Amino acid sequence: MSTAVDRHLVLVGMMGSGKTTVGRALAARLGRPLLDSDALIEAREGRTVRDIFAADGEDSFRAIETEVLVQSLANSEPAVIAAAGGVVLRAENRSALRGSRARVVWLRADPAVLVERVTGGPHRPLLDDDPEGVLQRMYAEREALYREVADAIVTVDGRSVNEVVEAVLR
Repeated sequence: MSTAVDRHLVLVGMMGSGKTTVGRALAARLGRPLLDSDALIEAREGRTVRDIFAADGEDSFRAIETEVLVQSLANSEPAVIAAAGGVVLRAENRSALRGSRARVVWLRADPAVLVERVTGGPHRPLLDDDPEGVLQRMYAEREALYREVADAIVTVDGRSVNEVVEAVLR
């Protein structure tokens, strides 16, 4: 039986929910590497998420996202994995998360809070035209999917990074 010490900790949630920021703090606290999906994708492809979307389309990006998730979960060293926001959209990713020994935590945030956090962000091509409307639709589409893969749910609204880290560790 695996313990929390030898399992990956995967953070899932909408863009802007704090996966990277909380992930960094958790990784430092636990003495583990942070595997950030978006950063890994950009390093592997040599271009930004925005550029991948523009040149190759969302389907190509999602395929790369799947490869990076599977590679991260296969890493033998326990890590904190900040999964890309849309990782739950593909059934194969949800299956990989559920089938892994990882502990999956959904960082849940109200879409109105997310709008404040992400508007004008450089690497969020899905939000270019209508950030608030898109985030509301994404939340409605993804809520059940995040719930499906999550071992725990931590609401981030109105909490400091430290408070979220403490909640995740509990």
